[in-house]
Amino acid sequence: MPTSVANLDPETLAQLQGLELRARCLVDGYLVGRHRSRYRGQSVEFAEHREYAPGDDLRYVDWKVFGKTDKVYLKQFEAETNLVCYLLVDVSESMIYQSESAALSKLEYAHCLAAALGYIVLRQRDRVSLVTFDENICDLVRASDNPAHLQQLVQVLEQTKPTRKSDLGRTLHEVSQRLERRGVVIVLSDLLGDVDSLLSGLKHLRHQRHEVMLMQLLDPAEIEFHFDRTTRFQGLEALPEVMVEPRSVRQAYLSAMAEFLERIEAGCRSLQIDYQRVRTDEPLDAALHRLLTVKRGG
Repeated sequence: MPTSVANLDPETLAQLQGLELRARCLVDGYLVGRHRSRYRGQSVEFAEHREYAPGDDLRYVDWKVFGKTDKVYLKQFEAETNLVCYLLVDVSESMIYQSESAALSKLEYAHCLAAALGYIVLRQRDRVSLVTFDENICDLVRASDNPAHLQQLVQVLEQTKPTRKSDLGRTLHEVSQRLERRGVVIVLSDLLGDVDSLLSGLKHLRHQRHEVMLMQLLDPAEIEFHFDRTTRFQGLEALPEVMVEPRSVRQAYLSAMAEFLERIEAGCRSLQIDYQRVRTDEPLDAALHRLLTVKRGG
């Protein structure tokens, strides 16, 4: 793994083999040391034990438990269990879209961001959970702060096979009911769907007092609609193929897209949700930096 990587654009990242390697290069190249938990070491109230993992601080080993069981467990304190990060990753069929100008599909970009965020959260000894979804919840990996947990998250992400449509609003309602405790929820999705349903689901998360951060991932072609000749558009999520003369519909498409994006942005403002729009041709370290340094709305 490179010891120093800067300005990791999607094309460079696409050349790295393996999602875990991409995540580690992304984080090590730009973000290590920039984001530290404000919850560590602030309380002496014991909460629970967890199994030792290589790299853990030996000061927190419970030697009494070791003497009785020959197993190494760490003491965790109340302040150390305060932050739980839930990563919600859209794996619906629309996420596989990738134009010629993008080195990664929206799904690959989301996977890299999710793995990097998981890496960051685990490095700061907080807990991270992963939820993948389309029209339903596909996988739910329970929260853990064990450094080895990253491998499980990566494995789940790499095994996703997008084939179905999305229903983000309904999924967010279900997720709200299943999350074990209050935390930070980061949604990675193109958000292509019904805006009212989406905002209803986000409102449910906020009602549960989660801090919500929304990253809308869009291919540059979806934003700019730069097609200039008759094009066959392949239908995704059960939609049919259509043959279109792009120049005749470009203005109407751009207007509809602008209205769609503004409704999402305005809805997030009203719910005090951090909203970031991300192009899949922009450096991933820039997207991470915006997410982790933005002033919190909630």
